[in-house]
Amino acid sequence: MTSASGILFTVFLLFIAASVNGSSTDKRQRKLELPAEANASLSVPVDTKAVFDCPSILLTSVVVTTWQIILRDKLSCTRAYRRDRNETKEGNCTDERITWASRPDENLALQIDPVATTHDGFYMCQMVTHFGNFHRGYHLQVLVPPEVTLFQGKNGIAVCRAAAGKPAAQISWNPEGDCVTEQEHWANGTVTVQSTCRWEDRPVSVSCSVSHVTGNKSLSLELSLEHENKKIWKSI
Repeated sequence: MTSASGILFTVFLLFIAASVNGSSTDKRQRKLELPAEANASLSVPVDTKAVFDCPSILLTSVVVTTWQIILRDKLSCTRAYRRDRNETKEGNCTDERITWASRPDENLALQIDPVATTHDGFYMCQMVTHFGNFHRGYHLQVLVPPEVTLFQGKNGIAVCRAAAGKPAAQISWNPEGDCVTEQEHWANGTVTVQSTCRWEDRPVSVSCSVSHVTGNKSLSLELSLEHENKKIWKSI
């Protein structure tokens, strides 16, 4: 059921939009060159801060600014600022990490601090101005570096694992062998990639290289007949 505060919030936005669109602003002013409306993709490492900017429009011409936040498996959250009353409103916003970057009368940017995997989603700034309505959207992807390990298993195989990365990492071997790669997807959007390799002529040492947007890593392993199950890894 829609709450009373939610209804009031919606009426508030509709009233402002109607008042601006129905005003007697000179039509020639609406033909001024203003920032283009566009959506952008933004990738941010987990546990850092993300900042989203609105279109670059003179603040004194802005009547109402609304941030619409659409996250995975959650209700849409809305934050709004009405300039003439220096008043803010919000609806369905429960994540305290998502806030105005500073005072909205000085800066209309939105920030997330710190970013978590649950913040994957779409963020849109909608502006009602004396010259028309404008928006800018961001598709946010949160990046998580995988935890990389390399160890020897039974029968001379080697296992390279890139655990809980986002997006999924890629694994390659030197020398190349007979390899099987598997992926395990987790509820928080991270992926564990595991590559298991064997060689017909067992080499003295092997290395696996893990490629990921947050950074690459290479590990080496000396294959041993006496210590089949011992984890031995070192960076190269």
